[in-house]
Amino acid sequence: NQVKDWFETAKTQEFMGIEMSYDSRTEKGHHRLETRKVWAVSVAKVGGVYKQEQWAGLQTIVIVERVRHLWNKTTHEVQFYLSSLPVDAQLNGRAIRQHWSIENQVHWSLDVTFNEDKSRIRSLNSPQNFALVRRLALNAVNQETTLQRSLRQKIKRAAMNNDYMMQILKCFCQA
Repeated sequence: NQVKDWFETAKTQEFMGIEMSYDSRTEKGHHRLETRKVWAVSVAKVGGVYKQEQWAGLQTIVIVERVRHLWNKTTHEVQFYLSSLPVDAQLNGRAIRQHWSIENQVHWSLDVTFNEDKSRIRSLNSPQNFALVRRLALNAVNQETTLQRSLRQKIKRAAMNNDYMMQILKCFCQA
């Protein structure tokens, strides 16, 4: 809330007298137009953050504003990030995009391989526990490279062939 309030005030004043880095990008793809505006500001300019000493190497606060135009609607969101990278909006923006790209790829793999989105597991800690087990299994299967098949085919083979399952586990334990 502290950073959000500071940002809203600074933005209305057009960052007058505040040293910051700014970058803006517009991308087209998947039937949408997305504009990302990135501001990077030194933590000192914001006046520090709550319990700042607990964030090792904290240098920068990054604000990302995304506007997505889809064929039937427009979405707007603002997200805040804490970063140990220098105050460089372009560098921080690329790091954030890369992080989410990896997250999206892993999610897609989990959904295609394990039908994770269709999971009916909902109670207590079970969803988090099964998500962890799925990620471990995905990493284990990815480590095994002798069989050139899809992830789903490798998992099916491991389910039906104990020797292959042990081979996957050995590769995973050696990594």
